[in-house]
Amino acid sequence: MSAPDAVWVAVTVRNADDHDAVSAALFEVGVDGVWEQADAVVTHVTTSMDLDALRHAVRAVAPEATIEIAPAPSIDWSTAWQAQLTARDVGDFVITPPWLAETVDPARALIIEPGMGFGTGDHPTTRGIMRLAAGVIRAGDHVADLGAGSAVLAIAAAKSGAARVWAIELDPPAIPNAEHNVQINAVADRVSVLEGDAHVLLPLVAPVRVIFANIISSVLVELFPVMRAALAPEGVVLVSGVLVSERAHLALVIEADGWRIDAEDVEGEWWSARLVAA
Repeated sequence: MSAPDAVWVAVTVRNADDHDAVSAALFEVGVDGVWEQADAVVTHVTTSMDLDALRHAVRAVAPEATIEIAPAPSIDWSTAWQAQLTARDVGDFVITPPWLAETVDPARALIIEPGMGFGTGDHPTTRGIMRLAAGVIRAGDHVADLGAGSAVLAIAAAKSGAARVWAIELDPPAIPNAEHNVQINAVADRVSVLEGDAHVLLPLVAPVRVIFANIISSVLVELFPVMRAALAPEGVVLVSGVLVSERAHLALVIEADGWRIDAEDVEGEWWSARLVAA
């Protein structure tokens, strides 16, 4: 933990295609917290950090990004970053960090510890799926959450009545955060966090009636046949991670693969959709 009189700088990463990857890279080099603005990922570090290493880590995952480094006010940003996160009312739930949980109705609270797992509710892709998921889960459902990140969607499914939920995540550093969030939301009896590739793990937990897939569009296209094979009768797939500019092309792929778009959600530049078999 840094002293309040440490010299801090603000690091702003703009024009990155994958904010999730940028956030993970920043955590890897040792930042305490990140948050998203409309078009950027922001963090604060002390001047004792190797800023060249930070730049290299970001450019390794987002070569197209621009990195701005500027002086920041002399406060302890190792804890002050928490003030950037708020409780967010999304669909049937309120996504809240632990330090704000007591201000939220316990029946609606999804407590998410910010960490290396994507999904604090600050990104439109998370919110899009959660809005489309309202009323989808039936009591006793089996659910798979692909690219689970923080496990926020898996936890929401369990709290909506699902009997078994598998949170599948490929990125090893995200796993401890997902497992912690499952524990603090008291759903460990229903949610299992699985580390590995969804292409391999989804068939092992099938059949499932609901699939969440908050993943970039190129991976979604690869997963459509796997998801179709894993889906139970009357199954539903909710997808996100898709730019509005990609919607027209992806809609053609969805139709050609035998799906129908049942509902859509747009927030900013991000598109989410609920799919059913045609």
